[in-house]
Amino acid sequence: MRSALHNRTYRRLFTAQIVALMGTGLATVALSLLAFDLAGADASAVLGTALAIKMVAYVGLAPLISAFADRVPRRTLLATMDGVRAGIALVLPFVNQVWQVYVLIFLLQAASAAFTPTFQATIPEILPDERDYLRALSLSRLAYELESLLSPALAAALLALVTYNWLFTGTALGFLASAALVLSVVLPAPRPVERVSGIRARATFGARLHLATPRLRALLALDLVAAAAGSMVIVNTVVLVREHLQRGAGAVSLALGAFGAGSMVAALLLPRAVERFGDRKVMLPAGFVLGAVLASLTAGLAHGTWSWGGLLAAWTLLGAGSSMVLTPVGGLIRRSAAPADLPAAFAAQFALSHGCWLLTYPLAGWLAATAGMTTAAATLTGLTLAAAAVAALLWPAHDPARLAHVHTTLPADDPHLADAHAGPHGWRHAHDYVIDVRHPSWPTPGRAAGSH
Repeated sequence: MRSALHNRTYRRLFTAQIVALMGTGLATVALSLLAFDLAGADASAVLGTALAIKMVAYVGLAPLISAFADRVPRRTLLATMDGVRAGIALVLPFVNQVWQVYVLIFLLQAASAAFTPTFQATIPEILPDERDYLRALSLSRLAYELESLLSPALAAALLALVTYNWLFTGTALGFLASAALVLSVVLPAPRPVERVSGIRARATFGARLHLATPRLRALLALDLVAAAAGSMVIVNTVVLVREHLQRGAGAVSLALGAFGAGSMVAALLLPRAVERFGDRKVMLPAGFVLGAVLASLTAGLAHGTWSWGGLLAAWTLLGAGSSMVLTPVGGLIRRSAAPADLPAAFAAQFALSHGCWLLTYPLAGWLAATAGMTTAAATLTGLTLAAAAVAALLWPAHDPARLAHVHTTLPADDPHLADAHAGPHGWRHAHDYVIDVRHPSWPTPGRAAGSH
């Protein structure tokens, strides 16, 4: 992983990611406690709704922003969004009604919908070497898990000295530090991209790319797996710890920290595992592991045998499984999109994956509040296992990057056909295949790839 960190630009961006995520982690704990103060035992419902609003911002805005993102310098866009998020975090301590939480969460996540896909699409251009990029993905996942592990611990320490409202100040400081680091480097300009005209077509291109690429269709099912498991942790931890197990606010941080610890250990081991076995053999089994852990949680809740130690163990395993599903995602997208289309592809993955969270966040919260925690856990278990099975069916066991295909409508002098050979049905050649304006469909046994 050190080879990626030798790149000065990536090193500073990675540091920016860490400090911003640490601030976000403090806000996660503070928001849970704020919801508990405002709604008591109905905190799960409040959190579920607030996080659903967050997902609406992500799903609705990320693809639209990607259609315009190449018109704004990346450094300016990233630093501005960090500043906006810092300002909103400073307002959160002063809310005293649930609806105010909802409004501020939407504004905060609208800024994140602009920041995160742009940041993700920048990294593969800074690190063109495949091995360096794979390690950068693991470092990125480690950054997320460092936040899950250390920021709850930091929050627990701070809560011994100050009220949780002060945690939002730490969030603002994290975003401001991130903005300063982004401004300290020179980022590559957006690449010119050949695509169909029109804002609607540009905004939907990334989604069409996902739906047309078999491995990315499977990825959408795995996104649902991760969302179902993660929602149980994020939405219901505070109620499980405070109401069911009768533990203090600091125990909420410890439980979330266990989830982060499991994820961090898995992220450390993933680069070699992915290089040896491939993405499919790592991600698909992890999906079924997540379902099995949720099934164990459901059984424990139903029989009244759930304990503090059991929760910590389950949350650790859920963290590890989630990391195994999510860490290789960037590599899949890089394999499946042309370099100039990476911003659109990452924006689509951002929106579509968070569409899964838009379903599972309120499902986890409202079921726990209205039907009980056992029903919530059982429902999320079924959803996780079904989505994992769908992913296994959609992702071909043989999934090469290079595919032979035929072009039937391109003119003979098109530069793309420089290495192609004329045949009875068109121009045939082979290369690493991705969906783009010249390749609108995926090969099937009965149809030439890329024919149009």
